[in-house]
Amino acid sequence: MALTVWILARPGDPGLGPLDPAPPGVRFVVGCRIEDFAAAVAPEAVFDCGVGRSLLEPVLAAHPEVRWIHSRFAGLDSLLFPALRDSPVLLTNGKGAFSRSLGEFVLAGLLYFAKDFPRMRRNQGAGDWTVFDVEELHGRTLGIVGYGDIGRAIAERARPFGMRIVGLRRRTNGEGGDGLADEIWPLSRLHELMATADDVAVALPLTPDTRHLLGEAEIRALKPTAVFANVGRGAVVDEPHLVRALEERRIKGAVLDVFETEPLPKESPLWALDNVLLSPHTADHTKTWLLDASALFLRNLERFRAGQPLANVVDKRAGY
Repeated sequence: MALTVWILARPGDPGLGPLDPAPPGVRFVVGCRIEDFAAAVAPEAVFDCGVGRSLLEPVLAAHPEVRWIHSRFAGLDSLLFPALRDSPVLLTNGKGAFSRSLGEFVLAGLLYFAKDFPRMRRNQGAGDWTVFDVEELHGRTLGIVGYGDIGRAIAERARPFGMRIVGLRRRTNGEGGDGLADEIWPLSRLHELMATADDVAVALPLTPDTRHLLGEAEIRALKPTAVFANVGRGAVVDEPHLVRALEERRIKGAVLDVFETEPLPKESPLWALDNVLLSPHTADHTKTWLLDASALFLRNLERFRAGQPLANVVDKRAGY
């Protein structure tokens, strides 16, 4: 008997290509409304392709016996609802599918400020041959708040530039480093990291514990020469305090792919600040990003059918 997997996806979803045809012995049923599944065989697994809680919640209510749910994306803050959190269903996510590009974006942002690319472009447009000094990333300490998959991808790309890497994460084994990070600190040393790092990259998931974790005190601790990058979730930063620090030139600049409200409101001061490099949450939108996410799901599907441990199992209580 075929394994039935419900695919929660909007019409024309460009990431579904790798799922056609389905693997032998698997039946995919695709829909974006609960009515689309009315005549379908009950699912053993569900693949949420970004439709999210509005459909997943009624699906789980109708079929609490489902054994496995996979989320296309790594962030789960908008997906985890009480019934899912409390259920025995195994939840996995797309962690790792987008990390390379996010790591590249952080390094691009650090280089943007170190080499003063904005000044180069202004001078080029004005035909201005004024010689000026630039900085090196070599020898600078990069603090990575949220040293998980994305954090390690950032470290992997910063390491060849000769940066010293200090990772920060909730769970540590007391190790000095891991071959990428020179040191790994517990989250309790957040303020110390903010004060001692030359640059800071944030790659935290959004959970009740991390919301506004980087507040006024942490932002004030940054060095005036620091570049602050965020590719995790916007709401882990108290955004008004970050804006104020940028407006007052208390830090060198910010590299931002995520924001507390998205799309970023037109009235946000961030649009007009010349010390901000701003991306509309597209730092991981490569040409193959959704295809890569589906390929990751298919690899996990093979494990599921073989009774093997799944990759990227989420701690639903922790939220990541």
